[in-house]
Amino acid sequence: MKKTYHIEVDCANCANKMEQAAQKTPGVKEAVVNFMTLKMTIEFEEGRDPKTVMQAVLKNCKKVESDCEIDF
Repeated sequence: MKKTYHIEVDCANCANKMEQAAQKTPGVKEAVVNFMTLKMTIEFEEGRDPKTVMQAVLKNCKKVESDCEIDF
């Protein structure tokens, strides 16, 4: 399952760090961040709860960019 989320991030480098952090999160099959549109697209692993995974994604993203936000 793929879902797209609105994100708040200040720069393209920060967006790249968020993408890398999201990709390392358990339950995420693939993550893509588009800084220009402020969107994050997540493809979840089979059988994973998107809300639970996204809470972990946000936690991991805040480790690399403390003021980032993801609307989910």
